[in-house]
Amino acid sequence: MSNLFKRLSLGAALALALIFSATSMAGDTLQRVVDFKVLKVGMSGSQPPMNAISRTGKFMGYDVDLARALAVAMKVKLEIKIMPFGELMSALEDDKIDMVMSGMAITPARTERVSFIGPYMMSGKSILTKDSVLAKVQGSEEFNRKDLKLVALQNSTSASFISEVAPQATLIEVADYDKGVAMVIAGEADGMIADMPACVLAVLRFPDAGLTTLSRPLTVEPIGIAVSKDDAQFLNLVENYLDAYGKMGVLAKLRKKWFEDKGWIAALP
Repeated sequence: MSNLFKRLSLGAALALALIFSATSMAGDTLQRVVDFKVLKVGMSGSQPPMNAISRTGKFMGYDVDLARALAVAMKVKLEIKIMPFGELMSALEDDKIDMVMSGMAITPARTERVSFIGPYMMSGKSILTKDSVLAKVQGSEEFNRKDLKLVALQNSTSASFISEVAPQATLIEVADYDKGVAMVIAGEADGMIADMPACVLAVLRFPDAGLTTLSRPLTVEPIGIAVSKDDAQFLNLVENYLDAYGKMGVLAKLRKKWFEDKGWIAALP
């Protein structure tokens, strides 16, 4: 074997080794996104203004726009996976999706299972109700009554909030906000505990239903993007994009579009 051939063979081997090393360093999530050119984002599709499905079947909301921006930055196709809020964490752990963007609050319990990027916005708990007394509560302890039926999204921080601060009340967990709002309107529940934007939106959507909500939230909660805790490179990539969008004013524009301008409400079913 000639020296030149030996050098070429050695160079090829080193190149292959470097490629293999770089590939092996990428976690499963990043590798999937790179290989298939698709970013799979899980959301409930029933949490306007964070995410929703319009009357024409199109995805819309703050989370949707931010997910599209991330996919554009990664130069991949966005694939939105709709499922009940209570199933999103398990879907992420089972690698059925690459991230969760669904108005999900960052909590210690959830951080034991996944990693969070953000927060990309702040939220807080409120109550949607037709009860004039509940609409004026000053503290969470005022919910702790045996005669109350309170609705919340399944596996949400709102459900945990009720269990912790109002153990005497009856907790009813539902798959989506639409079901919870309908129960409050029909008198099947005394109130729905939810993120304040969802409560305010319900009041605006159903002006003749006698609904009301608090003037200020009961809690303050950071909302983040959930990703696998086993892929530090993917987390770092998304973290950098989110940081850049914050500095560029993109997040501020999205907040104005979905939380201040109300023109989009007409597109809801």
